[in-house]
Amino acid sequence: MWLQKEIRLQPRPRGFHLVTDEVLRALPELREFKIGLMNVFIQHTSASLTLNENADPTVRQDFESWFNRAVREDEPYYRHQDEGADDMPAHIKSSLLGASVNIPVSGGRLMLGTWQGIYLCEHRNHGGSRNIVVTVQGE
Repeated sequence: MWLQKEIRLQPRPRGFHLVTDEVLRALPELREFKIGLMNVFIQHTSASLTLNENADPTVRQDFESWFNRAVREDEPYYRHQDEGADDMPAHIKSSLLGASVNIPVSGGRLMLGTWQGIYLCEHRNHGGSRNIVVTVQGE
């Protein structure tokens, strides 16, 4: 059995945001899967996805702080700055984290660890809404 849906995530400010519940609300059909694998893919080059801590919001703040130090804006060697100072750094951060995550499915539920959640990593100051494609394969 296959399921594929495009989901438009609401706009969020720059930072790391838990979107697990928003994704699950859009996938009531997930309950039909006894076993499988879910891929979540973001259709953008200036935002990314990752799995991490779902309880303490300071983890998400620390992620943002670390990435901003690791990939600084306004570096003199950036040539691609068409959309502002956060443009090229957003692309680099997106490549570092990646465009997709894979999560096992069992008994109609995601097999996330107790403290895991899906993050939308918004690397732009004004990124707008983001599109993801969720594909579930299983039985």
